[in-house]
Amino acid sequence: MSASGLAAAILQAALVVGGAPLLVGIMRRVRAVLEGRAGPPIVQPWRDLRKLMHKDRVIPANSGWVFSTTPLVLVATAVLAAGIVPFLTTASALDQAGDLFAVVYLLLLGTVFLSLAGLDTGTAFGGMGSSREMTIAALAEPTILLSIFALSVGTGSSNLAAIVSNTMNRPSSVVSPGSVLAFAALAVVTLAETGRIPVDNPSTHLELTMIHEAMILEYAGLDLAAVELTSHMRLVLFLCLLANLFVPWGIATTTRPVDLIAATAAVAAKIGVLGIAVAAFEVFVAKLRLFRVPELLAASFVLAFLAVTASFFLS
Repeated sequence: MSASGLAAAILQAALVVGGAPLLVGIMRRVRAVLEGRAGPPIVQPWRDLRKLMHKDRVIPANSGWVFSTTPLVLVATAVLAAGIVPFLTTASALDQAGDLFAVVYLLLLGTVFLSLAGLDTGTAFGGMGSSREMTIAALAEPTILLSIFALSVGTGSSNLAAIVSNTMNRPSSVVSPGSVLAFAALAVVTLAETGRIPVDNPSTHLELTMIHEAMILEYAGLDLAAVELTSHMRLVLFLCLLANLFVPWGIATTTRPVDLIAATAAVAAKIGVLGIAVAAFEVFVAKLRLFRVPELLAASFVLAFLAVTASFFLS
């Protein structure tokens, strides 16, 4: 593990932590403009987090250690995943740990803890949100694995950096049937895993439609800030996977400062474009009814399965 590789991993994690709230602010501003509203400033998510950090923690009387530990687990898993995913460079010190299964199950660990925290409070809303979240996760996680596995077939490795490098060396693979199907499946799952429309609405607190918000109603203060920051980071991580696995150009292959600076600009532009596209998509699409969400995720699973099949037959 080289010092430069470790520095690159730390830089990746720091950029995700610092840039995630800004991306959410940009997306909110885009939605406001398209809806004809003035909208909040781009830095408003950071202001909200700062305000929460100065408030007192509230621990429900009937909760246990799971409720108190979950914010730490959420932040730790998201930060570690940010260091593993080839965000800026394929030469990170955590490259050997950058396995498809490691990243997916790191993110799943946070989902499981948050669902348990919703149950731990003993409230009706928390249990309802946890039940809905695990239903979505049971359908979404296999789709993520299959989508990225379809790209690993031609690489012969489940290492994310190796997949990115292979795509950079074989540009024609981007428009192959397997890659197109995998991109479509992963795009749908990204909306589900990050709680975006049409699966969930992050700006609503209507009890009949809440999923993510129902699990965090009991959090306050620094704990709520950690949960909200993790939610923003997960959005950046999934958009990063979409951008770098399918359009990897601009990613550095070394840890030289000049290359990392150029990669930061390129990746920020790609993730910004995807974020704006998601925000614009949410304006023109209605939220699905809850019983229709499994149908959407099942369709994405079929697309991922077809992507794997096409990758094996056409590789």
